[in-house]
Amino acid sequence: RPHRTELYEEPPSGCWPIVYSPDYNITFMGLEKLHPFDAGKWGKVINFLKEEKLIADDLIVQAREATDEDLLVVHTRRYLNKLKWSFVVATITEIPPVAFLPNFVVQRKVLKPLRTQTGGTIMAGKLAVDRGWAINVGGGFHHCSSDKGGGFCAYADITLAIKFLFERVQGVSRATIIDLDAHQGNGHERDFMDDPRVYIMDAYNRYIYPGDGFAKRAIRRRVELEWGTEDSEYLQKVQTHVEGALNEFRPDILVYNAGTDVLDGDPLGGLAISPQGIVKRDEVVFRAARSRGVPVLMVTSGGYQKRTARIIADSILNLHSLGLLGRGRTACGLGSPSLERTGTDSAKDFSNLALQ
Repeated sequence: RPHRTELYEEPPSGCWPIVYSPDYNITFMGLEKLHPFDAGKWGKVINFLKEEKLIADDLIVQAREATDEDLLVVHTRRYLNKLKWSFVVATITEIPPVAFLPNFVVQRKVLKPLRTQTGGTIMAGKLAVDRGWAINVGGGFHHCSSDKGGGFCAYADITLAIKFLFERVQGVSRATIIDLDAHQGNGHERDFMDDPRVYIMDAYNRYIYPGDGFAKRAIRRRVELEWGTEDSEYLQKVQTHVEGALNEFRPDILVYNAGTDVLDGDPLGGLAISPQGIVKRDEVVFRAARSRGVPVLMVTSGGYQKRTARIIADSILNLHSLGLLGRGRTACGLGSPSLERTGTDSAKDFSNLALQ
């Protein structure tokens, strides 16, 4: 019998399936500036959405921190114990000075934000199934597997969200991961290596980290991109392969790893996609999922420039304006008038969803 978890308690009915907590943001004596990652990115996305009147604090689902017991659904005890060594965390997060901090400080200032984002992804998995879609404004730690972290990823939130659904939610027995971060998602690939219930599509720059040849064997649809790939080629490949993936394997949940490190000028991604290209990419994925009545869980993953927060917010606003985000299968309370759907095809989408 699965352990009891607070992550699957029902959020208030008036909430949108957008998951966030102020605890996501990593701020500690400027150490976060030593990594190219914008460690306050998640809060900035929420602030942009508030400015545009799409959401308000009382309408988003507050993420809760994943407990050790939650993490052990996937992680080995040995791995979790390793995180009690500051040196190990410094290696995983690629912030060398972390090695010299007392571990209780590392737990509170670095790992707690990552555990809270991980809890957010697990919560968003159930919300997506209940409501047709969900967005965790953080998460997407796709380089972490059950017993190994790396690339700023200390917990395997994608694997956890899927395993939680398989174990706890009736009728969820097949999952598709569409990973469009600029880097190969070797963590979830290793975790689901021999699991026929999980179909992985991964599009990434073939020349950059992690170059994990073993993990590549788990990818069912592999799209290896060249340095400097631009919008037209990228969007055509995404469209073709997303449609192909969903035609080939009908999942009960789609986990979409929506990294913004494909953006032109990203110091780590090496691709050249415009902000408009990223917004369009996310639209392609949501359209493909919603038209088939497949619940979609989006996580934000990598993105190492100051402007990525604005792009993520613009993408969510675009999905809303097109009617690709909606109330989902269960009423979500009255909310505020600014949250009403504006798209014309949304009613059709939702009648399709209701028939599932």
